[in-house]
Amino acid sequence: MNDKNIMESHMGTTAIKISARDVQVYYGDNHAIKDVSIDIEDKTVTAFIGPSGCGKSTFLRCLNRMNDTIDICNVTGSIRIDDEDIYDRRVDPVQLRAKVGMVFQKPNPFPKSIYDNVAYGPRIHGLAQNKADLDEIVERALRRGAIWNEVKDRLQSPGTGLSGGQQQRLCIARAVATEPEVLLMDEPCSALDPIATAQVEELIDELRQSFSVVIVTHSMQQAARVSQKTAFFHLGNMVEYGETGQIFTTPQDPRTESYITGRIG
Repeated sequence: MNDKNIMESHMGTTAIKISARDVQVYYGDNHAIKDVSIDIEDKTVTAFIGPSGCGKSTFLRCLNRMNDTIDICNVTGSIRIDDEDIYDRRVDPVQLRAKVGMVFQKPNPFPKSIYDNVAYGPRIHGLAQNKADLDEIVERALRRGAIWNEVKDRLQSPGTGLSGGQQQRLCIARAVATEPEVLLMDEPCSALDPIATAQVEELIDELRQSFSVVIVTHSMQQAARVSQKTAFFHLGNMVEYGETGQIFTTPQDPRTESYITGRIG
């Protein structure tokens, strides 16, 4: 920890969960992320906003090494979670993704029962000693996903039979079932109707009591509603990062102001 972080932790401000320094991402010759450095706090919702193709989802995927699955992708710089370098070759990406859960834009339940969707991660990571343990983990995760009451009587029904909003809450329950510390959400509401969106937003607010939540969103209104910190990305650069209220009311950079007021986007 540097002096500033030590000072802040003594002052009782939120601890830093993720620390990125000089991150560059290349897809072949395309320089998609340029020199991003950011400290993301624990127990906080951090929103990444910016126009399409500005790099916000690409950077999000660096935080659980999802970009490793793309052959032509090359990530440099340093990303540390709890001061551990997640790109260290001793780090197993599968274990990392148990610690850093992810929810995608389109709800993507497995073609399995509601129960098995949630039990899948805990099973492969050996988190349950027996069936009773697993039952408890599944119920806890579904409660955290704010969907237990809707599905508790049909846990053996297919997850794909739920409505879109329910499927997304199931996917959130699946992501939290492995007890991650960080939850990444890539436009989690863009395929949902306004009522389902409101339910997921309410859920995000509850989840931040347990996790560091990082959300990519196209909707500035959503960022304003759910996040405490906001980072604005433009053309692969992180232009500005700060308290959400400050970013939306008194942005420091003219590019942020242009985006917020609808002149670029």
